[in-house]
Order: sequence, then C-alpha cells, then structure tokens
Amino acid sequence: MNHIDVFNGDADGICALHQLRLQSPRPGARLVTGVKRDIRLLARLDQVHDSEITVLDISLDRNREALVRLLARGNRVLYVDHHHCGEIPASPLLTTHIDPSPQICTSLIVDSLVRGRYRAWAVVGAFGDNLDETARAAARGLDIGEEEIAALRETGILLNYNGYGAELEDLFYPPDTLYRAVHEFEDPLEFHARSAALERLRDGYRRDMARAGSYQPLREDPGSRVFRLPGEPWARRVSGVFSNILARQEPARAHALLMPNRDGSWRISVRAPIRNRTGADQLCRRFPTGGGRAAAAGINRLPPEMLDAFLAAFRDQYAQQPPPSSAPT
Repeated sequence: MNHIDVFNGDADGICALHQLRLQSPRPGARLVTGVKRDIRLLARLDQVHDSEITVLDISLDRNREALVRLLARGNRVLYVDHHHCGEIPASPLLTTHIDPSPQICTSLIVDSLVRGRYRAWAVVGAFGDNLDETARAAARGLDIGEEEIAALRETGILLNYNGYGAELEDLFYPPDTLYRAVHEFEDPLEFHARSAALERLRDGYRRDMARAGSYQPLREDPGSRVFRLPGEPWARRVSGVFSNILARQEPARAHALLMPNRDGSWRISVRAPIRNRTGADQLCRRFPTGGGRAAAAGINRLPPEMLDAFLAAFRDQYAQQPPPSSAPT
C-alpha cells in the first residue's frame, strides 16, 4: 500500500510527523506540505486511491470535501489535529484524534499516541506553537535542566519561524526539506547542537527580529494592540514568531499583526491574550479566508474594504476582557 504523510509546515506539524515516523517508519512515503498557512493540502491528492494517508496539524473543517473524496476512493486516513474541525465524516476508513483545547497542539496529541516515547520532540512542537507553559509541564518528566529546556524552546521557535511566508520562496527551507533534516536526529538536543539547518535559521531569525523590533503599535486599546509590518519576505517570515513575542510582552492583551499582500488584500495574524486563550479562531472565521485555533488564528487575504470592520471586531472582542483567575502568568 502507498503511504502519504500530509503535514503543516510549521514546528508542530514537523515534530508531530517526526514522532510518528520514529515510532512507525514509512520509508519512501510521499510528503505533502507547504508554508504554514497553506492548509488545503488534501486537495493535492485528487488522484490518490487505496492508499494509507496520515494527516497532521491541518484543519479538517478546511479540508472536509477533499477528505470525503479520499475516503470514497478507498483511502485509509489517520487524522490528528488541534484546530476547529466541525462535523467529522463518518467512515470506517477514518480514524481521528482531534482536540481543539487551547493548551493542546498536534505534537502533544501524537505524544499520547506513541506513549511519550519521544516526548522531547513534543516539547519542541509545543514551544513552537507558543505553548510555553504546556511545554514546560511536559518537560518535567524528561530529567533535563533549564539549559536543555531553553535549547528545546529555541528549536521550536526556529522551526516555526521557517514555516511562515506567502510562498516557499520566502522560506529558508521548504518544510519537507527541513523535516528530512530533523528526521536524521532522534534526540532534539543533538539536533540543536549539530544541525547546520538550525544554525542558518538562527542567523536569519536574529536579523529578521532585529528589523521587526523597531516597529511600534499602529494602535493601542485597553484590551488589544495592532501592529503593521511591510509586505516583504523578511516580515512574512517573522510574522508568526513576532506575534508570539508581542503576546508574551503583554499577556493580558490580544494582538493583531497586519501585512499587505501583493494584490492589495491584508494578511493578518491574531493572538488571543496569553491569560485568556480564546476567541481568535471565531473572530477570524467571520472574515473571508480566516481560520486557526482559539489561541492563535489568522486571515490570509482580507479584502481591503473589510479592514476597518475587522479592526472594530477585533477591538470589541477583546475590549477589557478579564482573564480567568486560573490563567498562567
């Protein structure tokens, strides 16, 4: 039977697949991925039949029609994800492990499926998804110190940094190439110490973040801040990690990052407040090409005439929103 691995091109998707393939190798499997926001990946499999397909870290809701077609052609599908899924198709050929909880990522779901055997990689994926508190909790059983945890965190941030861009040309590495570089290492600490790919990402990250750090808020409200970066490759690369850093700078506020697309539309990243990781996906799904998860979401191409409506909805949703008393600080 043919094997196909379909995965998001960010840290979470890469680390989720890496754990599964360390546990259950699939030599020669076809890899299907793309930039982080290229999530309608199942549409690329229109001619596939009677195959075994693993799908990781992309919204079932955005891939439902293609998934139904794949099941109708006799494909067996394992679907693991943490985004909003909507109604799950009923089929004996489909196995799902989907949990949209705000503090869960796909790497942690896979960690439970492989019984924690490669937990350090799940920690990397969680750090990449800006789930620092969850990542640190998962790392407690690894018998490693703060220096090693910092290395896992940097690895997650850098893998995630590589996934952002409007097209593959914006990235330092195509995600399938970066996955293959990761897959050479069972131990993420060894990958952190030895990988030439990670060193290249580290250099790029430092340069791009230095440029992003000079930008001030476009507007500030009691519950939110809005930033704007230029529509340039460096800004697209850094948009996700910059949004995460902004969110941690002011954990009681929501953040929106705006960037112009070449066609005049807007590319938007949204982070719910760290202290109340809710609502980002619901907000973005109200607008064309919007989606994501409760804590972090975005809009790929917002028509320019809808920008004011989005900014008003963003401001209103997070206006002086009180954090839950149990939220992490």
